[in-house]
Amino acid sequence: MQSEKRGLAALLLVTAVWGTTFPAMKLLSVQLDALQIIWLRFAIALLVLAPLWRGMRSEERRWGLLLGTVLFIAFWLQIEGLGRTSSNRNAFVTGLNVLVVPVLAMLVLRRSYGWRLWAACALAAVGMALMFHEDEPWNLGDTLTLCSTLFYAIYILLLEACARRHAAKPLRAARMAAAQASVMCLAAFVLLLARHGSGWRSGMNALDALSWAALIYLGVLASVLVVTLQAWGQQRVDALRSAIVFGLEPVFAALTAWALLGERMGLVALLGAAMVVLALIWSQWQPAPVLARP
Repeated sequence: MQSEKRGLAALLLVTAVWGTTFPAMKLLSVQLDALQIIWLRFAIALLVLAPLWRGMRSEERRWGLLLGTVLFIAFWLQIEGLGRTSSNRNAFVTGLNVLVVPVLAMLVLRRSYGWRLWAACALAAVGMALMFHEDEPWNLGDTLTLCSTLFYAIYILLLEACARRHAAKPLRAARMAAAQASVMCLAAFVLLLARHGSGWRSGMNALDALSWAALIYLGVLASVLVVTLQAWGQQRVDALRSAIVFGLEPVFAALTAWALLGERMGLVALLGAAMVVLALIWSQWQPAPVLARP
């Protein structure tokens, strides 16, 4: 139980940091395309994580490369979507993995879940719908973000599968993070060259101090720390409960967007945020055991 609580605390921190990344990526998407942002972000992360390749076990390398490939697709689609929609909207659609994860697990892995977790998922979904308060019609950016959500749900389930398969001898989260950063950095660079050729550095030389600060934040805190903590946390928390915790992401994103970008939430949206928090508490609350009478 204590291990699960520590895992939940780690995932909550992950979600809080994620929420702060949307305004940072929105700022960068004005100057750079999605592949440039991913490459710069994970090149910075790799500078920190590269020494961890030494002593990496083969299982950590294989899982890290697989997870990195799936995560790269999710990131690419998410940032492509963010360039075409608002940060609040992007965060909401990303938060739909609270529903995508259990549906995938049910359809592909033949799992069944108790009513409490399904109720928490439904409550979180309604809360996010209330937070989705803009009146603009669905657009290409929303569609790309929804595709990203599917791949991120697969990533969450893969992390759970990795933790279960290696329960006797858990894989080291930081080592897997190093492998993930490597494949994401390499994949982004290869596609960047294919898309832009010799002009792949276009726009990078014009980045100001604020943009570089955002990149360093994304590379060190939101990549090194978050990717490592997520893998560590999901070794202790199952995929569905993890997805419900991640449902708090739009709440943190909306607060950050309000503080940094001036994107405001009305009373209905605030009610939705409160429902997401309630869903998280509800999913983790366990009734006290009934004691037998002497």
